[in-house]
Amino acid sequence: MTTSKQVDPRRIRLTLTFWLRPAFVLRVLGRFQRVAGFDRAIALASSALAALLPLAIVGGAILPHIDAAKAGDRIIARYGLTGGGAQAVRDVLSPASGTSTDVSLFGVFLLVVATLSFSRGTQRLFEQTWELKPLSVRNTLNDLIWIVGFVVYVGVSGWIHGLVDHGRVEVAANLLLLPVSAAFLAWSGRVLSAGRIAWRGLLPFAVIGAALFALSFIGAGVYVPHLFSSYASRYGAVGAVLAMLSALFAIMLVLVGSAAIGREVFDELGRIGRGERPPDDEVRREWDALIDEARSRWETLRGRFDRSRRDDQGAGDRR
Repeated sequence: MTTSKQVDPRRIRLTLTFWLRPAFVLRVLGRFQRVAGFDRAIALASSALAALLPLAIVGGAILPHIDAAKAGDRIIARYGLTGGGAQAVRDVLSPASGTSTDVSLFGVFLLVVATLSFSRGTQRLFEQTWELKPLSVRNTLNDLIWIVGFVVYVGVSGWIHGLVDHGRVEVAANLLLLPVSAAFLAWSGRVLSAGRIAWRGLLPFAVIGAALFALSFIGAGVYVPHLFSSYASRYGAVGAVLAMLSALFAIMLVLVGSAAIGREVFDELGRIGRGERPPDDEVRREWDALIDEARSRWETLRGRFDRSRRDDQGAGDRR
């Protein structure tokens, strides 16, 4: 008769205490700051929006089985949009009635430039996070390959969401997408770095990124409908674009944060493998110092609040 191993709460606590210790968190924040995390996320969100909207419209004009209006309907159904939010999405993605949807060579050229801008922005994220020499346009072929892979990933994600779930949060679909997202993220780092980042160096980033993406998509199912409705009621079709940009910024922030965390986790695992893991008493001292500083700050703030309240009461009594 076999007995299942019970989870040791003390071991879980020690593990979390180690990985969330102040020194490690500060290294992650330092890595995030060195890549200009917030600026990088908004730049990626802007380039992604500049690529995805034309891609949906041009794709509908070139390929007969792709319809930008249907893409808008899928977004509406995915997030349960109604009223002004749903209409704004239709206005953004649907061509005006009675107009030609033919695309010129110049339009295709602009689409390629926009998508390459997005892929190169993601490429720079990997290069800066892993401290690699920039390749810029020399990596254009890999950028184009990554764009194709990205389109396939988006298509597979939409297919799984449509097949498994039909609600707004879609927890089951996001859980099923975990290995797909992890494989895509690891492959992205490998391709966009031109093979300069080893697979094992990308594994922590891929696992952490896939988990954070799943959580962010679940949260988006709750918050995005409110975001679209609020922006669309104020600004119309422009509001839908602003809502898309805000949602993309949150996604790209997860991507940048996952890269910073994954790189530091890999470095920490390397130090542990070399026997450089800090002892438990050092980790405990870090936490004790942080708790003591937080307690001191709290006592100082509470003392100032009490003195201010006494002064106000004294002033009231004198009046």
